[in-house]
Amino acid sequence: MALSSSSIGKKFIQSISGAFLIIFLLLHGTINFFSVIDTFTGKFGIAANDDILFSKGDGLFKLGCDFMSTPVIDIMVPILALGILVHICYGCWLTWRNMKARGGFKRYEVPSKAAADSWSAKNMFVLGIVILGFICFHLSHFWAKMQLPEMFGVGTFENNPYCLLVATFGQWWILALYLLWFVAIWLHLIHGFWSMFQTVGWSGQTWMKRLKVIGVVVATLVILMFVAAAINGFYQAHWGWGATIA
Repeated sequence: MALSSSSIGKKFIQSISGAFLIIFLLLHGTINFFSVIDTFTGKFGIAANDDILFSKGDGLFKLGCDFMSTPVIDIMVPILALGILVHICYGCWLTWRNMKARGGFKRYEVPSKAAADSWSAKNMFVLGIVILGFICFHLSHFWAKMQLPEMFGVGTFENNPYCLLVATFGQWWILALYLLWFVAIWLHLIHGFWSMFQTVGWSGQTWMKRLKVIGVVVATLVILMFVAAAINGFYQAHWGWGATIA
């Protein structure tokens, strides 16, 4: 039986593609958090003015961004991005199919009583749409000024990622929008994490309780890394490194 033609197969595709999203967020969040570490080590804003990867003396965040430019990551990122795209598109398609089958609009539903009691479980599609919209907003701030010029020669390349960080999060209203986005991702993850394992067969009562706790812990740690980097960017823009170069 084809994966795409069975109920379990459809959930399996959505779960596996969701795993790509979790991996990407873990990687991305860790590199962003390097900017917070740089603040405490005194290396925030330090980036060599050259095109050499891993220049001596660079801040940890700059080294992390350089790591994202290595050939291995150049191959890995498109694969992860494709997994995320499949997750988004397939989620929209499944929601449309479910709506059509029920004869009208109903919020995201799952058979599990525990899931049905969860607000995030009943609003996964809405959360997904919010997250998708902010992804486009986010790409215009960072990807369009770093990877896009580097990979395709479009636009002006910004070699110092600290400049982008303080320029973006230095505006309070953009910081506020990002914080709302992080909350939406957190809500999406705390349901998606344990749901992913349930789909592949880890649905026992004991393991399900553990996975829900682990899911909350993982989602919270990931989002806290993003929140810390964003708030630190705001601080650096007004009272730290960004203020000294303004």
